[in-house]
Amino acid sequence: MRSFGRILVNPRIYGEPSIGLARVGCKNRPVFHIAVFPDKALGRRWSGNIVEQIGSFDPIPNNKNEKLVALDIHRLKYWIGERNARVGVTVLELLGLAGLLPIHPKTFIRAQNSRIVLEKQKQQLLARLERLKQETETKETEEGTENLKTMDEQNTTV
Repeated sequence: MRSFGRILVNPRIYGEPSIGLARVGCKNRPVFHIAVFPDKALGRRWSGNIVEQIGSFDPIPNNKNEKLVALDIHRLKYWIGERNARVGVTVLELLGLAGLLPIHPKTFIRAQNSRIVLEKQKQQLLARLERLKQETETKETEEGTENLKTMDEQNTTV
């Protein structure tokens, strides 16, 4: 049996299959295949270890700020249900965000951490803006006092 040009590995030899991401993109343009691997111990880098590719994931947002996921749901159900494949955490997060499974707790943790980072950046920008306002006010008052001194000098000479 062939699938996407790759030979199906006999899972009886290698143990429990797992579903995860295999990176196939370029250096600065990552793209991932959602693939079935014969065993976690064999590794995920070499394409010969892939039993079947069941989808793809593009992590870089497009012009509408969307990250694209394409997935064959019937094959995913087959591998999870009939072949008892383990699913990796990143794939579980993607399936949760797609609405196929419950949302993974790691997704909530990551969202909370990003909110905290954004709040810190916002407070730093506000503090910087306040500092700049104070600097401009002090410069204006110094310039104003210098103008008054020059006007006083001109009035006394007249």
